[in-house]
Order: sequence, then C-alpha cells, then structure tokens
Amino acid sequence: TDKTAQDAGQTGNEGIIGWYIPKFFADANPDILTTKTNPQILNKYADQFKTSESGGKGQILDGDPSFVTQDQAMINGFGLNFKVVYSGSEAASNKAIQSAIDQQKPILAYYYTPNWFSAKVALVHLEFPAYTPGCDANKTKIACDYPPYHLNKIVSTKFATSGSPAYTVIKNFTWTNDDQNSVAADITGSMSDDDAAKKWLDANPDKWKAWLPQG
Repeated sequence: TDKTAQDAGQTGNEGIIGWYIPKFFADANPDILTTKTNPQILNKYADQFKTSESGGKGQILDGDPSFVTQDQAMINGFGLNFKVVYSGSEAASNKAIQSAIDQQKPILAYYYTPNWFSAKVALVHLEFPAYTPGCDANKTKIACDYPPYHLNKIVSTKFATSGSPAYTVIKNFTWTNDDQNSVAADITGSMSDDDAAKKWLDANPDKWKAWLPQG
C-alpha cells in the first residue's frame, strides 16, 4: 500500500511530563534533587508541601481530575507521604504556581514542557528513576518517571516528493523547548503570531538559515 504520509524527522522538542518545584526551593534544598536515586527524599519535605487540602500529607498539585496522570501510582510505588490534590484546570495550576513563587512558598506540581508558562516561571523538574518499557505496567503502583516524548514532523508523501523548497525547510526545521516556550509566551502575552515569529527569527538567524535549501 502506498503511504500517504511520512515522517520528516524530529522537531527537536522533548516533551517532559513530571513533577516540578520552584527553582528557589531547589536552590535552598539541593538534596531534593536526588529523587532520581533516592525518591524517598521527598518525604523529608512533606511537611513543607502540606496544604489545608492534603490531609496532613505533602501535596502534589494536579490540574483537571479528568486528565489521566500516574501521580497517585508514583506515590504508591515510591512510598511517599503525599496526596494528589486537583486544582481543577491547567489555568488554576498556573495561578497556584505563580502565587507560590511570588510568595516564595514551596509547591510541588504536575507539569510539562514545552509550555509557554515555563518561560514565565523558574521551575525545576524532579527526576525519578528513568522510565523503561513495562515499568508502568501496574497502573496502581509505579516506581519510575514519566517517559519522555519526542515530537515528529509528519508530512504528506505528495508534499515530500514534490520537489518544493518548502519541504526542505520543514525537513531541516529543528528547535528547542526554550525556543518554542519563548514564542508561545510572547503570543500568550498578546503579541500577534507574526510578530512573535519575527521576534524569534530576528534573534536566531543562524538557526533558521540552516533550514533553508543550500546552493
């Protein structure tokens, strides 16, 4: 069967889902960053992440309860004295994170990057034992991190074989999470799509010139 679409390579982005804390808290408590080899270190800080909603345990803030996460399973798998509390939405989580940082209060939250909000606040990803295929098979008790996600460019075969220089640009296109976050933050901050793109292009000529057909 003839393929109607094909892979034009990775975008350069890496989707990183997981648990995040404010950078100021990580800087003040560097041993919390040892969760990759010692996940139970979080229990040392459970009291500092407590809220009125977490029932005497540390709080991990999730967003919309209808969005499936593995956070409760990680609490079970690592034996953590924490409770999942739902903010209700991503917007509510953003507000809670921003408020905690503004007040220099600890917060532990489910989050992900690339995301425009990541360009606005200083968050640090807590790494846990790396994901390996099958480590999340038991959906109630997981002792590994979320898997990373690599994003690919998918194009029509017709476009890929058209000889168009535009395909060369798409195939060569690559940028980082920081690149995407900065453009997305500008757009969210009321800049037009075109103006945000132009700002990035003006600041990164070496990157986009490498995408162009050569010769």
